[in-house]
Amino acid sequence: MNKRLSLLFAFVAVLALLLSACGPAATPTAEPTKAPAPTATPEPTKAPPALGSPENPIIMGLAPSATTQELQTGGEAIAAKLSEITGYTIKVTVPTSYSALVEAMGAGNAHIGWLPPFAYVVAHAKGYADVALAVIRFGSDHYGAQFIANAARGFTSYYDPATGKNTADAKTALAQFQDKKPCWTDPLSSSGYVIPLGILQKNGIKVKTGAWVQGHSTVVKSIYLSPNGEICDFGATFIDARSGVAKDFPDVNEKVVIIWVTDPIIPNDNVSFASSVPQEVRQKITQALLDLAQTEEGKTLLKNGGYDIQGLKVVDDTFYDEFRVYLEASGVDVTSLVK
Repeated sequence: MNKRLSLLFAFVAVLALLLSACGPAATPTAEPTKAPAPTATPEPTKAPPALGSPENPIIMGLAPSATTQELQTGGEAIAAKLSEITGYTIKVTVPTSYSALVEAMGAGNAHIGWLPPFAYVVAHAKGYADVALAVIRFGSDHYGAQFIANAARGFTSYYDPATGKNTADAKTALAQFQDKKPCWTDPLSSSGYVIPLGILQKNGIKVKTGAWVQGHSTVVKSIYLSPNGEICDFGATFIDARSGVAKDFPDVNEKVVIIWVTDPIIPNDNVSFASSVPQEVRQKITQALLDLAQTEEGKTLLKNGGYDIQGLKVVDDTFYDEFRVYLEASGVDVTSLVK
């Protein structure tokens, strides 16, 4: 009996195990669906400060054709008055050379440029600058260049101060500079290098490598201090740059003589805007300068600013078409300077 019960219990236990194995598998509990992480909202991009604001001032670049201190002082006085009229913040810079000023306008480091004509032609060809105003001096918007030398050097003058006329042609007057050393202002100076060199070359007069002295007043001073050719034998400047040093050298007109002058074929300096400057800003500053040139205070500021400005007139790029013809005739290839 006990044996039968044991077998029965064993059979029941095996049967239970078999039934358990054949039953449905337990359904796994599904992982809860995670909500996607919220996307971070990008912060709005801040617009750059407006040109002419204290955070982004307008930079007015001055060509170094006079002494840096003179230009800095005079330029800052003009900038302060323009700021008062327009409400713009305007700062002044005096680059070390004409080419540095041209590149500053292309790089956005100068927004207004007081540019000599040849520097402007190069800057415009590069797409860096557009002219707005031309400077008026002695009632004219053009000027000439002059060749000068120390009286002690013994060169013959072919210029009559009484009539303001030459007494000989360029070839006759300038042949005496054959194999002599010039003082030049800057490679992009029209009256202090480009046009005078072109005239010498056109007439077959070869000169020595020149001394770059930066600025027309500096050329005059260098000639004054070279009675024996210590710095250079002759130089070239605008007419008449000697007046700019008369305060320091009262006898400059006796010590430094004019040898020969060109016709007034060179456009005066100008006010140009970098190509990046908005039209609204250009118009506002242009009008402010024109208004300034109509007042006695403004005339004084402009005249004492370093360039002896006596007035301003509105011009466009066609103002330089004739000058480009003279450059070409002088053998100057503007395209070679445009990279």
